[in-house]
Amino acid sequence: MRIDVISIFPDYLAPLSLSLVGKAAQSGLLELAVHDLRSWTTDRHRTVDDTPFGGGAGMVMRPDVWGAALDDVLQPGGTLIVPTPSGETFTQRVAESLVIESQLVFACGRYEGIDARVAERHRQGGGTVREMSIGDYVLNGGEVASLVMIEAVARLLPGVIGNPASLVEESHGEAGLLEYPVYTKPPSWAGLDAPEVLLSGHHAKIVRWRRDRAIERTLDRRPDMIEALDPTTLDKADLALLAGHGWFPGSDGALRRS
Repeated sequence: MRIDVISIFPDYLAPLSLSLVGKAAQSGLLELAVHDLRSWTTDRHRTVDDTPFGGGAGMVMRPDVWGAALDDVLQPGGTLIVPTPSGETFTQRVAESLVIESQLVFACGRYEGIDARVAERHRQGGGTVREMSIGDYVLNGGEVASLVMIEAVARLLPGVIGNPASLVEESHGEAGLLEYPVYTKPPSWAGLDAPEVLLSGHHAKIVRWRRDRAIERTLDRRPDMIEALDPTTLDKADLALLAGHGWFPGSDGALRRS
Protein backbone atom coordinates (compact mmCIF):
# COMPACT_ATOMS: atom_id res chain seq x y z
CA MET A 1 0.00 0.00 0.00
CA ARG A 2 1.00 3.60 -0.61
CA ILE A 3 -0.28 6.39 1.65
CA ASP A 4 0.09 10.08 0.80
CA VAL A 5 -0.94 12.97 3.02
CA ILE A 6 -1.36 16.53 1.74
CA SER A 7 -1.43 19.35 4.29
CA ILE A 8 -0.41 22.97 4.75
CA PHE A 9 1.26 21.81 7.98
CA PRO A 10 3.37 18.82 6.89
CA ASP A 11 5.32 18.86 10.16
CA TYR A 12 2.06 17.98 11.91
CA LEU A 13 2.41 14.50 10.38
CA ALA A 14 5.85 13.87 11.93
CA PRO A 15 4.42 11.13 14.24
CA LEU A 16 4.03 8.94 11.15
CA SER A 17 7.78 8.32 11.32
CA LEU A 18 7.43 6.80 14.80
CA SER A 19 6.37 3.46 16.24
CA LEU A 20 4.96 0.64 14.10
CA VAL A 21 3.83 2.87 11.21
CA GLY A 22 7.29 4.39 10.94
CA LYS A 23 8.93 0.96 11.10
CA ALA A 24 6.57 -0.32 8.40
CA ALA A 25 7.57 2.56 6.13
CA GLN A 26 11.28 2.04 6.81
CA SER A 27 11.07 -1.69 6.10
CA GLY A 28 9.12 -1.27 2.88
CA LEU A 29 5.85 -2.79 4.10
CA LEU A 30 4.26 0.60 3.45
CA GLU A 31 5.07 3.51 1.16
CA LEU A 32 4.42 6.78 2.96
CA ALA A 33 4.82 10.38 1.83
CA VAL A 34 3.73 13.75 3.22
CA HIS A 35 3.30 16.74 0.89
CA ASP A 36 3.04 20.48 1.49
CA LEU A 37 -0.07 21.80 -0.30
CA ARG A 38 1.59 25.18 -0.74
CA SER A 39 3.98 23.57 -3.21
CA TRP A 40 1.14 23.77 -5.74
CA THR A 41 0.34 27.46 -5.26
CA THR A 42 1.19 29.91 -8.05
CA ASP A 43 1.24 33.32 -6.35
CA ARG A 44 4.02 34.86 -4.28
CA HIS A 45 1.91 34.67 -1.11
CA ARG A 46 1.38 30.92 -1.57
CA THR A 47 -2.37 31.37 -1.09
CA VAL A 48 -4.45 28.26 -0.49
CA ASP A 49 -7.79 29.78 0.59
CA ASP A 50 -10.32 32.50 -0.19
CA THR A 51 -13.62 33.88 1.10
CA PRO A 52 -16.71 31.65 0.76
CA PHE A 53 -19.25 32.29 -1.99
CA GLY A 54 -22.53 33.37 -0.41
CA GLY A 55 -20.78 35.03 2.51
CA GLY A 56 -20.26 33.73 5.99
CA ALA A 57 -17.45 33.34 8.46
CA GLY A 58 -14.11 31.73 7.75
CA MET A 59 -12.22 30.85 4.61
CA VAL A 60 -12.50 28.00 2.11
CA MET A 61 -9.57 26.10 0.59
CA ARG A 62 -9.27 26.74 -3.15
CA PRO A 63 -10.15 23.99 -5.64
CA ASP A 64 -7.49 24.98 -8.18
CA VAL A 65 -4.67 24.44 -5.68
CA TRP A 66 -6.10 21.16 -4.42
CA GLY A 67 -6.85 20.01 -7.96
CA ALA A 68 -3.24 20.54 -9.04
CA ALA A 69 -1.96 18.70 -5.97
CA LEU A 70 -4.23 15.71 -6.45
CA ASP A 71 -3.45 15.53 -10.17
CA ASP A 72 0.19 14.99 -9.22
CA VAL A 73 -0.22 12.77 -6.14
CA LEU A 74 -3.31 10.64 -6.70
CA GLN A 75 -2.54 7.62 -8.85
CA PRO A 76 -5.06 5.78 -11.07
CA GLY A 77 -7.14 3.56 -8.82
CA GLY A 78 -6.18 5.46 -5.69
CA THR A 79 -8.76 6.41 -3.08
CA LEU A 80 -9.14 9.98 -1.88
CA ILE A 81 -9.87 10.34 1.85
CA VAL A 82 -11.20 13.70 3.02
CA PRO A 83 -11.37 14.03 6.84
CA THR A 84 -14.43 16.13 7.72
CA PRO A 85 -16.92 16.25 10.62
CA SER A 86 -19.69 15.98 8.00
CA GLY A 87 -18.39 12.64 6.67
CA GLU A 88 -19.37 9.04 7.29
CA THR A 89 -18.17 7.59 10.58
CA PHE A 90 -14.76 5.92 10.47
CA THR A 91 -14.94 2.50 12.15
CA GLN A 92 -12.87 -0.66 12.39
CA ARG A 93 -14.95 -2.11 9.54
CA VAL A 94 -14.03 0.89 7.38
CA ALA A 95 -10.35 0.44 8.27
CA GLU A 96 -10.60 -3.20 7.18
CA SER A 97 -12.17 -2.17 3.88
CA LEU A 98 -9.41 0.38 3.18
CA VAL A 99 -6.47 -1.94 3.87
CA ILE A 100 -6.96 -3.63 0.48
CA GLU A 101 -6.57 -0.37 -1.47
CA SER A 102 -3.40 0.23 -3.50
CA GLN A 103 -3.19 3.91 -2.54
CA LEU A 104 -4.85 6.20 -0.01
CA VAL A 105 -4.47 9.98 -0.32
CA PHE A 106 -5.50 11.99 2.74
CA ALA A 107 -6.53 15.57 1.92
CA CYS A 108 -6.20 17.58 5.14
CA GLY A 109 -8.55 20.51 5.01
CA ARG A 110 -8.34 23.61 7.19
CA TYR A 111 -10.51 26.66 7.90
CA GLU A 112 -14.09 25.95 6.70
CA GLY A 113 -12.94 23.01 4.61
CA ILE A 114 -12.08 22.23 0.99
CA ASP A 115 -14.19 23.53 -1.90
CA ALA A 116 -16.78 20.79 -2.55
CA ARG A 117 -15.90 20.69 -6.24
CA VAL A 118 -12.60 18.96 -5.46
CA ALA A 119 -14.35 15.78 -4.31
CA GLU A 120 -17.04 16.16 -6.99
CA ARG A 121 -14.46 16.40 -9.79
CA HIS A 122 -12.69 13.27 -8.62
CA ARG A 123 -15.96 11.32 -8.43
CA GLN A 124 -16.98 12.50 -11.90
CA GLY A 125 -13.67 11.18 -13.19
CA GLY A 126 -14.53 7.74 -11.88
CA GLY A 127 -12.42 7.99 -8.73
CA THR A 128 -13.33 6.88 -5.23
CA VAL A 129 -13.81 9.52 -2.55
CA ARG A 130 -14.45 8.72 1.12
CA GLU A 131 -15.34 11.72 3.29
CA MET A 132 -14.66 10.53 6.84
CA SER A 133 -15.38 11.65 10.39
CA ILE A 134 -13.59 10.11 13.38
CA GLY A 135 -16.28 11.30 15.81
CA ASP A 136 -19.00 13.77 16.62
CA TYR A 137 -16.75 16.75 17.30
CA VAL A 138 -14.85 19.37 15.31
CA LEU A 139 -11.07 19.70 14.97
CA ASN A 140 -9.04 22.59 13.54
CA GLY A 141 -7.96 20.52 10.56
CA GLY A 142 -7.73 17.08 9.05
CA GLU A 143 -4.23 16.22 10.23
CA VAL A 144 -5.17 14.65 13.57
CA ALA A 145 -7.98 12.66 11.98
CA SER A 146 -5.61 11.47 9.26
CA LEU A 147 -3.12 10.26 11.85
CA VAL A 148 -5.89 8.26 13.53
CA MET A 149 -7.11 6.67 10.32
CA ILE A 150 -3.64 5.92 8.96
CA GLU A 151 -2.62 4.11 12.14
CA ALA A 152 -5.89 2.15 12.22
CA VAL A 153 -5.38 1.01 8.60
CA ALA A 154 -1.60 0.52 8.59
CA ARG A 155 -1.60 -1.78 11.63
CA LEU A 156 -3.81 -4.20 9.68
CA LEU A 157 -1.24 -4.62 6.89
CA PRO A 158 0.47 -8.03 6.97
CA GLY A 159 3.74 -7.86 8.87
CA VAL A 160 3.11 -4.55 10.67
CA ILE A 161 1.94 -6.13 13.95
CA GLY A 162 4.53 -8.57 15.27
CA ASN A 163 1.95 -11.08 16.50
CA PRO A 164 -1.12 -11.16 14.20
CA ALA A 165 -3.06 -13.02 16.90
CA SER A 166 -3.21 -9.77 18.87
CA LEU A 167 -5.61 -8.40 16.24
CA VAL A 168 -8.16 -11.16 16.77
CA GLU A 169 -9.55 -10.45 20.25
CA GLU A 170 -9.05 -6.69 20.47
CA SER A 171 -11.92 -4.23 20.79
CA HIS A 172 -14.16 -3.83 17.73
CA GLY A 173 -12.73 -6.95 16.11
CA GLU A 174 -14.58 -9.83 14.48
CA ALA A 175 -16.13 -10.88 17.80
CA GLY A 176 -18.04 -7.59 17.99
CA LEU A 177 -17.06 -7.01 21.61
CA LEU A 178 -14.79 -4.76 23.62
CA GLU A 179 -11.56 -6.38 24.73
CA TYR A 180 -11.34 -8.04 28.14
CA PRO A 181 -9.16 -6.44 30.89
CA VAL A 182 -5.49 -7.45 30.81
CA TYR A 183 -2.90 -8.03 33.56
CA THR A 184 0.86 -8.68 33.88
CA LYS A 185 3.57 -9.01 36.54
CA PRO A 186 3.73 -8.55 39.46
CA PRO A 187 0.76 -10.77 40.40
CA SER A 188 0.06 -8.62 43.46
CA TRP A 189 0.38 -4.83 43.33
CA ALA A 190 -0.91 -1.97 45.51
CA GLY A 191 -3.09 -4.41 47.43
CA LEU A 192 -4.69 -5.67 44.23
CA ASP A 193 -4.28 -9.19 42.89
CA ALA A 194 -4.45 -10.34 39.29
CA PRO A 195 -7.37 -12.77 38.74
CA GLU A 196 -6.35 -16.21 39.95
CA VAL A 197 -7.67 -17.93 36.85
CA LEU A 198 -5.07 -16.15 34.70
CA LEU A 199 -2.31 -17.68 36.80
CA SER A 200 -3.83 -21.16 36.78
CA GLY A 201 -2.42 -22.34 33.44
CA HIS A 202 -5.84 -23.81 32.61
CA HIS A 203 -6.27 -22.67 29.00
CA ALA A 204 -9.98 -23.42 28.62
CA LYS A 205 -10.87 -21.61 31.85
CA ILE A 206 -8.77 -18.60 30.82
CA VAL A 207 -10.52 -18.43 27.43
CA ARG A 208 -13.94 -18.57 29.11
CA TRP A 209 -12.99 -15.97 31.73
CA ARG A 210 -11.76 -13.56 29.05
CA ARG A 211 -14.86 -14.09 26.94
CA ASP A 212 -17.14 -13.43 29.93
CA ARG A 213 -15.29 -10.27 30.90
CA ALA A 214 -15.42 -9.02 27.29
CA ILE A 215 -19.20 -9.51 27.22
CA GLU A 216 -19.66 -7.84 30.62
CA ARG A 217 -17.48 -4.88 29.65
CA THR A 218 -19.42 -4.44 26.41
CA LEU A 219 -22.74 -4.68 28.27
CA ASP A 220 -21.61 -1.94 30.63
CA ARG A 221 -19.97 0.44 28.17
CA ARG A 222 -21.44 -0.26 24.73
CA PRO A 223 -24.86 -1.96 24.88
CA ASP A 224 -25.36 -0.90 21.25
CA MET A 225 -22.67 -3.41 20.32
CA ILE A 226 -24.55 -6.17 22.17
CA GLU A 227 -27.65 -5.36 20.14
CA ALA A 228 -25.60 -5.75 16.96
CA LEU A 229 -24.44 -9.29 17.86
CA ASP A 230 -25.81 -12.24 15.92
CA PRO A 231 -27.18 -14.65 18.57
CA THR A 232 -26.46 -17.62 16.29
CA THR A 233 -22.74 -16.93 16.73
CA LEU A 234 -22.98 -17.15 20.53
CA ASP A 235 -22.53 -20.34 22.55
CA LYS A 236 -24.65 -21.51 25.50
CA ALA A 237 -22.36 -19.89 28.04
CA ASP A 238 -22.55 -16.56 26.19
CA LEU A 239 -26.34 -16.68 26.07
CA ALA A 240 -26.56 -17.69 29.75
CA LEU A 241 -24.36 -14.77 30.78
CA LEU A 242 -26.41 -12.34 28.69
CA ALA A 243 -29.65 -13.75 30.11
CA GLY A 244 -28.32 -13.12 33.60
CA HIS A 245 -28.06 -9.46 32.65
CA GLY A 246 -31.54 -9.40 31.13
CA TRP A 247 -30.66 -9.81 27.46
CA PHE A 248 -32.51 -12.37 25.32
CA PRO A 249 -32.98 -13.04 21.60
CA GLY A 250 -36.21 -11.40 20.43
CA SER A 251 -38.81 -12.63 17.95
CA ASP A 252 -36.74 -11.06 15.16
CA GLY A 253 -33.66 -12.95 16.33
CA ALA A 254 -31.86 -9.85 17.61
CA LEU A 255 -30.71 -9.47 21.20
CA ARG A 256 -32.92 -7.21 23.30
CA ARG A 257 -32.88 -6.13 26.94
CA SER A 258 -35.98 -7.37 28.75
